[in-house]
Amino acid sequence: MLPLLLASSSVYRRELLARLQLPFVCSSPDIDETHRPHESAIELVKRLAREKAQALAETHPDHLIIGSDQVAVLGDRIIGKPHTFEKARDQLLASSGASVTFLTGLALLNSQTGHCQVDCVPFTVHMRTLDLARIERYLHAEQPYDCAGSFKAEGLGVSLFQRTEGPDATSLIGLPLIRLIDMLLAEGVRVP
Repeated sequence: MLPLLLASSSVYRRELLARLQLPFVCSSPDIDETHRPHESAIELVKRLAREKAQALAETHPDHLIIGSDQVAVLGDRIIGKPHTFEKARDQLLASSGASVTFLTGLALLNSQTGHCQVDCVPFTVHMRTLDLARIERYLHAEQPYDCAGSFKAEGLGVSLFQRTEGPDATSLIGLPLIRLIDMLLAEGVRVP
């Protein structure tokens, strides 16, 4: 089996990949993540996942490289990581009583052969109706400023949900393991 490389610095993605109990290393790719004009959210995450994997292919020529990228979509606009309390508060106010769809792009590149599998896994969170006091209590408790959508689904953020729907709950956290396993199996990796 070729060694696995996770093209990410995300602690959340590392924790998810560790669930598969396969040895892997991490390296952070340096790519331009700018949203291109007329590019759909799905096209964006698939392109960025592929580019993250490809960015490390030259320095890791005999690896299976995993690239992933995620955006949250509210209505017809992409919402990213808030980075500040104020932006997180505004995102959660806008999401109150609405549905937020998380699109996670996933790529598995065999840097030895150049073969690259790419997909996008959607997951939708239907939010509870939230008032300002509840939002602010949550933000002070968890400080999810590095998370698209302004919540941590793996933590207290689940208290903001009315329900969820999608083929793979791990895609909400940033690495769709069910689809990744399909890709790994196609490359001959034995899981488990």
